[in-house]
Amino acid sequence: PLPTAPAAVARLCSGAGGEAEAAGGDGAMLRHLARKLRASGPVTVAEYMREALTNPGQGYYTRRGGVGESGDFITSPEISQVFGELIGIWYISEWMAMGKPSTLQLVELGPGRGTLTEDILRVFKQLASVLSKCDVSVHLVEVSPKLSEIQAVMLTGGKVQPNPEDKSAYMEGISKNGIPIFWYSNIQDVPPGYSFYLAHEFFDALPIHKFQRTEKGWREVLVDIDPEVPDQLRFVLSPSRTPATQNFIQPEETRDHVEVCPEAGVIVQRLASRIEKDGGAALVADYGHDGTKTDTLRGFRNHKLHDVLSAPGTADLTADVDFSYLRKMAQGRTATLGPIKQREFLKNMGIDLRLQVLLQNSGDKATRQQLLHSYDMLMNPEKMGDCFNFFALLPHHRLVHPDTNDKSKSPSPPVAGFNELLLK
Repeated sequence: PLPTAPAAVARLCSGAGGEAEAAGGDGAMLRHLARKLRASGPVTVAEYMREALTNPGQGYYTRRGGVGESGDFITSPEISQVFGELIGIWYISEWMAMGKPSTLQLVELGPGRGTLTEDILRVFKQLASVLSKCDVSVHLVEVSPKLSEIQAVMLTGGKVQPNPEDKSAYMEGISKNGIPIFWYSNIQDVPPGYSFYLAHEFFDALPIHKFQRTEKGWREVLVDIDPEVPDQLRFVLSPSRTPATQNFIQPEETRDHVEVCPEAGVIVQRLASRIEKDGGAALVADYGHDGTKTDTLRGFRNHKLHDVLSAPGTADLTADVDFSYLRKMAQGRTATLGPIKQREFLKNMGIDLRLQVLLQNSGDKATRQQLLHSYDMLMNPEKMGDCFNFFALLPHHRLVHPDTNDKSKSPSPPVAGFNELLLK
């Protein structure tokens, strides 16, 4: 059981002790938070995550952004090129199923190092003859200056130019195979149009509110300074209902501990309204569950689990995505598919066939071992196979099956990944 925060503004007495110091300046975020908590009392978990991850001076993503083997966590595209290639095939498959529109915007939210986009663009290049009459452009939504620089080097060889502030994109360039690429701070800045949206390990890093059922009803979990150990943070319960408790807890909720990500809800609403208006699709790949899990907030540092309240700003914070909430937030504007487990999605996309081709074409034993190891990481239920899920937003008309009595209309082709990919 968590302690309850004092009912007043929850100011801590000035005798609570000195502020934390840490080697290498990593205590700066803790000092900043300590000042904030002393001045105005406990903050929501969402506010804590926002500060720890995206604070302009000391936030984890703005300062470090540790994707990859040398960082704090590793993602599927970093493990195997096959992952991104199959997602590229998914987009082309959907583009063809939707009648081959003349323009296609690929919009990735939180593109990491740019590896996934690069793998998708390689597929687009290999299938250039199919896309020859389509005007393709790439639009990356990235808040981290450091990561956008890494993406620019990977995707354009560093050939980018910053834009004046009155432009919606803060940076633009041309990919190695001639596709224009634009960078934005916010999804609202991406121009409207027929778009394929991609959110791979994006929603799990958005700030969540945490709630606990108590004898007195629902209370919000807050972050405060521990009065016993002044350089440490602790979780406490709000003394009464907070605005978030009243707005985000569903009356039919049966769990005793709930995490809600309002930002994810807002983004899904925007994606759904754009897809409804302009066409396209959104593919979400992330840790997650379908409204069944409770406490999933955790930290990662140097590829190991890390206490979420320890040394804020030096570790990645993440919480499982509640896909049932995303489905609800689409508000019926689009059809939704999934979530289905990553191993099922990739199997449906033909990963086994692709692996066999790569194994046959690889000349040395080390490469073959690496391919098999990568496949195991992506597909093994004990590793990423069951942890990760795929979820899609599609226009309603994409899934409508015509009246079977009308023989002139052919039924909609199945959606690749969520059904078995039809290889012609």
